[in-house]
Amino acid sequence: MACNFMPFMADIILRGYSGWNSRRAVQILDQVFPKDAAKQPSLVIVYFGGNDSILPHATGLGPHVPLSEYIENVRKIAIHLESLSEKTRVIFLTAPPVCEKQLRASLSGAVDMVRTNDSCRIYSEACLEVCRGMNLKAIDLWTAMQQVENWETVCLTDGVHFTAEGSKIVVKEILRVIKEANWEPSLHWKAMLTEFSEESPYDPVSEGKTVNVSEHDLTGDSPWE
Repeated sequence: MACNFMPFMADIILRGYSGWNSRRAVQILDQVFPKDAAKQPSLVIVYFGGNDSILPHATGLGPHVPLSEYIENVRKIAIHLESLSEKTRVIFLTAPPVCEKQLRASLSGAVDMVRTNDSCRIYSEACLEVCRGMNLKAIDLWTAMQQVENWETVCLTDGVHFTAEGSKIVVKEILRVIKEANWEPSLHWKAMLTEFSEESPYDPVSEGKTVNVSEHDLTGDSPWE
C-alpha cells in the first residue's frame, strides 16, 4: 500500500475488550476518554451491538442488553465522545450478521448463549436509527457483509468472527465514510499532513535521483482509496 511509505501524523489506539457490551462500555467511558485529557482523539470508531443482541439467558446473566437500554447506551457514548472536543469525529459500526449454523457447530457445549441473525438485524437497525437522529456517521455491517456471495463462509470463521475477507469489508466501509465525510480537517489518509516530509539523501533512488516518498506514490493506485 502506498500509505506504508508515508509518515502520516496519526496515532492509532486500539481498545478491544473481548466479550463486552454497551452497558460495560458506558461504565468506563470517563476512564478511557477523560474529558480533561491534554489531547483528544480526532476520530473514534465505536463497535457495540453484537454481544448486546445475544438473546437473554434464563439466569439473567450474560452479555444481553435489552434493546431500549442499548439504544440509550449508544446515545450516551455518542454524547460523551462528541463532547471531548469540537474536532472529535465519531463513526459507529452496527452489529454484524451471524451464521447460526456455523455458531452451533463451533460453539456447541462451549458457551450457553444464543445468537440469531434476526436479533443482530434489530440491533443494527436501532444503531443506524440513533445515528441518523444524532447526525452521526454509521456503517451498516449487517447489510454490507451479506452482500458478499457465500458470506457465511467467506466473511466469517466460526459464524461470528471475521475472516481476512470480512475484515477487508470493514476497512473498506470505514475508509469510504471517512473519504465522503465533509469534515474539516479531512481525516482521509491522502489529505493528512505528513511528518518529517523534507527531502533527504536517504530517500529511495529512482533514475539517479532521490524520491521524496512523503510526496509520491511509488506503488501506483492504493487499494484503500
